Amino acid sequence: MPVSFLPALRAEQVTELTPEFLQKRGIKLLMLDFDNTIVPYTTNEPTLQMAAWLKEMLASPVKLCVVSNSKRDRVKVFCKTYGIDCITHAKKPFSKGIKACLARYDLPADRCALVGDQIYTDVLGANCAGVQSILVKAIDNHNFWLKARHVLELPWIYIARKRRITCEKS
Repeated sequence: MPVSFLPALRAEQVTELTPEFLQKRGIKLLMLDFDNTIVPYTTNEPTLQMAAWLKEMLASPVKLCVVSNSKRDRVKVFCKTYGIDCITHAKKPFSKGIKACLARYDLPADRCALVGDQIYTDVLGANCAGVQSILVKAIDNHNFWLKARHVLELPWIYIARKRRITCEKS
């Protein structure tokens, strides 16, 4: 797959993605980054809106799997609590974790999407694996390094500005 830093789609937050929208795009599996996509780095508790979204998604035909670079147990504990499958130590932007997820669900890459807050890991990893990439705004860039990374991503975000989506709930 070609190297690309441009997301296929952009959304403000992951909760904008509805099962209906994903199904219309042919998505059968939504891979989720964990830190700053589902919850901030500083907590394991999702917002009420995020918890409701997870419940709605788990009741839909679209499968969910967290694909995280994290090596911490907090990802596994969260996923067990909310009944979500997970792959940790994913090594994004390399395709190890993404390919493991595709194999686990026995789905072709073009029927899957990966949503995350980082261009240089989530978007690049998804694009290189042939998975649809969806960029969301980071929940909380709470330290200097996260803010600096975001500044380095701004040119790609600007180029991809027209890829913004709106998902209407039925």
